[in-house]
Amino acid sequence: MNQGPSPTTAEPATNGNAFLALLKQIKPEIERRIAARFDEKITRARTYGPAIAAMLEAARDLSLRGGKRVRAGLIAAGWIVAGGEGALDVAIDAGVAFELLQSYLLIQDDWMDGDETRRGGPSVHAALTKELGGERLGASAAILASDMTWGLAVETLMSIAALPAARRLEVMQVFMRIHEDVVLGQQIDVLGKAEDVETMHDLKTGSYTMRGPLSIGAALAGGSPELHAALARFAAPLGIAFQLRDDLIGTFGDHAETGKPVGNDIVAGKRTCLVAEAERLANEEERRALARAHGRADADAEAIAAATRALVTSGARRAVEERQLALCGAAAKELASMPVSAAARSILAGVVDALRVRPEAPEARS
Repeated sequence: MNQGPSPTTAEPATNGNAFLALLKQIKPEIERRIAARFDEKITRARTYGPAIAAMLEAARDLSLRGGKRVRAGLIAAGWIVAGGEGALDVAIDAGVAFELLQSYLLIQDDWMDGDETRRGGPSVHAALTKELGGERLGASAAILASDMTWGLAVETLMSIAALPAARRLEVMQVFMRIHEDVVLGQQIDVLGKAEDVETMHDLKTGSYTMRGPLSIGAALAGGSPELHAALARFAAPLGIAFQLRDDLIGTFGDHAETGKPVGNDIVAGKRTCLVAEAERLANEEERRALARAHGRADADAEAIAAATRALVTSGARRAVEERQLALCGAAAKELASMPVSAAARSILAGVVDALRVRPEAPEARS
């Protein structure tokens, strides 16, 4: 459940991008409300002792440590596209619920993958292992922290008072379907059964990173079935494009950008689209270089660097970049025919532009 390239805390420059401007507008309030939701639960937990409160404090820390709030921004975008009227409060509350959903998934994902860091700090199970004095206690407390965070997400969504009952039910049905998709995609990933990596990404990432938030936002505003269908067509390629961008950043980004050790995805043995392309394109020397680091916890910096170079020289990086750009182009083509206002079109165009990778200069095959 790699949930996106979120780890920097710097505010993005909007550069005339309407979606990034919307994101910048709502982000402080999203984070204020996330903190308030956790603080309420932590106050109660502290009555049972500091070790009980520690699990929620670790989840709170993760939730507020970095994160670009893209999913919350997409909910606000869906609300605007569907003609939502008045203040953005309804969309912001739903965005808080979605950011809590992400935290819940990240906590479990880091434990499953054995990742010790997230967003430049300790993952929740690592923090709780240190706090509680044992790996088993830390892992158990992390799973319980994720359960509490999931419950808080559902409670937040159900507490939006301004929604008519029928609309709240529709929103909750979409939310639960997103959760189901992510769990199915994660099980495919855990079992290593992904014959089609993009199908797995559509379940794991596309559902709750693009398609789901836009659909939630449109449902909040009472969007028509036709609009929901158009948004789904627009979001389908972008969900995969988001994950491809994440794979590229996870492999080629620096530590300050990813919040994780260099080469983390390679050492973890993740079958990213980069690895899938390398399986198709690499020569024997490049395959050997990749094998010496992929899934090898004992791989040293030299082996990781060689594996990373092999992903470039084999043409895997360029193939993934080209596929990512093609997916963004497909979304832009869908947008051109969507019956939405000029303001809504500008925001959705900003989503595409914010996701589009800027490829590096090609390197010669060695």
